[in-house]
Amino acid sequence: MRGVTLKQLRAFAATARHLSFAKAAEELHLTPPAVTMQVKELETAVGLPLFDRRARTVALTTTGEYLLVYVRRLLATLKEAEDAMARLKGAETGRVTIGMVSTAKYFLPRLLARFRAEHRGVEMALSVGNREQLVRQLHDGEVDLAVMGRPPKELDTRAEPFAAHPHAIVAAPEHRLARRREIPLAMLSGEEFIVREPGSGTRAAMEHFFREHHVTPLQVMEMASNETIKQAVIANMGLAFLSLHTCGLEMQTGQLVLLDVAGLPLYRRWHIVNLRGKPMSPAAEALRYFVLEHGEALLAKQFAKVVPAEKSVAA
Repeated sequence: MRGVTLKQLRAFAATARHLSFAKAAEELHLTPPAVTMQVKELETAVGLPLFDRRARTVALTTTGEYLLVYVRRLLATLKEAEDAMARLKGAETGRVTIGMVSTAKYFLPRLLARFRAEHRGVEMALSVGNREQLVRQLHDGEVDLAVMGRPPKELDTRAEPFAAHPHAIVAAPEHRLARRREIPLAMLSGEEFIVREPGSGTRAAMEHFFREHHVTPLQVMEMASNETIKQAVIANMGLAFLSLHTCGLEMQTGQLVLLDVAGLPLYRRWHIVNLRGKPMSPAAEALRYFVLEHGEALLAKQFAKVVPAEKSVAA
């Protein structure tokens, strides 16, 4: 069946539906001779007759009945593809509300700017909060998509990983551990840490890591902002367990240093998340596809100078 065309398959399916070349021609906006020609070409390709033509009646042959099953499947699949493409074309207009944990603000705006350059008609609104706040916004339908590290288990969501998310411990250059190599985890017990607030994904990742390795650092100060934590660490008020995606500038300028701690960096994953029960607009679907396709490469390029090579990955 080499050389079979969609025109031939559509002409065959329409004729089989109406059992009339004339009615098939009306449906396809063609002349009856044109439809007859398409069907005859398909029969030549198949090598068997598809219709039994008697006087003014048309009936499917056994071969035609078998072929019609597959042609209908093929045309239905093509229609699904056309619908999907139509939805993506609709992404040229519309509004998307994106929720993101505060850690994501160090890279997500660049990703969105790249998307916006390709979809000028899409309006975007950003909502920034900690993980706990973002889960609530997803539940209440306040955001179309969310970018976060640890996806919520308490909601029925589709959570798709798109890039590595490294966490590690940073210090001021003058901190006593700054020049040490291969620091054992036990040495961190008793060290003073500046930490994020409860409900933060970074705080949860830190507590899980320390609990797994039986490390109990001192939490001397709690802050709800990565920026404030970084300034406190730069002032040598303590250490901090942070996403390295928040520390790119300070590490490049030498204001912060990455501690060489056993088992770190801890590589988790960034996820793009949406609520399953909420239908997504074409614009939101287009953004989701864009993040999944381009997110990893863009982050790797942006943080190439500060993120060590990945050794292990945690979910």
